Amino acid sequence: MPWDYSDKVRQLFMDAVAGKAGTHMGEIPDADGVGRHGSIACGDAMEFMFRVEKDADDPHRDRIVESRYRTFGCTSAIASSEALCRLLEERRLTPVEALAIKNADIVDYLDGLPPQKLHCSVMGAEALQAAVVDWARRRGVPSADLGIDPALLEEDEGRIVCRCFNLTEPYIRRKIKELGLSTIDDVTAAIKAGGACTACHHEPGGIQDLLDETWGGRPEPAPARPAAEAQKKAHRTPYQLAKEIERVLEQVVRPRLAADGGDLEIVDIRDRKVFCRLQGVCAGCAGARQTLRFVVEDALREAVDPEITVIEV
Repeated sequence: MPWDYSDKVRQLFMDAVAGKAGTHMGEIPDADGVGRHGSIACGDAMEFMFRVEKDADDPHRDRIVESRYRTFGCTSAIASSEALCRLLEERRLTPVEALAIKNADIVDYLDGLPPQKLHCSVMGAEALQAAVVDWARRRGVPSADLGIDPALLEEDEGRIVCRCFNLTEPYIRRKIKELGLSTIDDVTAAIKAGGACTACHHEPGGIQDLLDETWGGRPEPAPARPAAEAQKKAHRTPYQLAKEIERVLEQVVRPRLAADGGDLEIVDIRDRKVFCRLQGVCAGCAGARQTLRFVVEDALREAVDPEITVIEV
């Protein structure tokens, strides 16, 4: 699906990939601070680095004078990386001052991002923080001077909640609070957690539990379907069953796939067998089979019929 990118996002992306003067894709030999975030296996990864003009007396007065990045990802990931570098160089910040740059600043600089692509701006802010922490270690600046909770610097050590994107409980909890995320869809848009197989949405200790523990409460469950409705479903004609399958795919499944640039084509429906193929970025994804099973098949079994089988064509 085409994304509704701003003109600024498109221009920054095109200039960066073309290597135009003034862009920042590349690396800095012997950089003063290097930070990484994301994973190539997850589809988005960024290595961010900067060089400072060192103050001879006080490292707190070092100034960032050059920044570069190496980003594996989509248009918005590269544009977000470019925006971060420009923000730093235009403001000539110290590394500690740079920590005030949040993902919302990157989004504003880009004149907005599609909601499904907000995780790209978060990736830049996280890589910047990691690079500042690296600079502080090299320059002997205490972590307390950065205003960062030392426990957060060890966030990779923790229980994995989202196994598809290897995201831990401490990290997801922190981003829920920092970004004010209140729903599973919010979490997925901001940091991608739960955006693939969806198994971590409602499992014990999963995303919904973390949201409930952070903000308190849980929406009331939907009322159970009356027996008459269940009986009615059992007597659907093949045509009615096919139309119900198509409705769920259109209203439930396709929006989930579209959030990451994918889609689904229905090839045939034979009784309770649904023959389909993934399209877009989902077509070449290593987790395509998991997507068909945990996103497509589970949605149809829950909403239409528990005996439905999805078959890849």
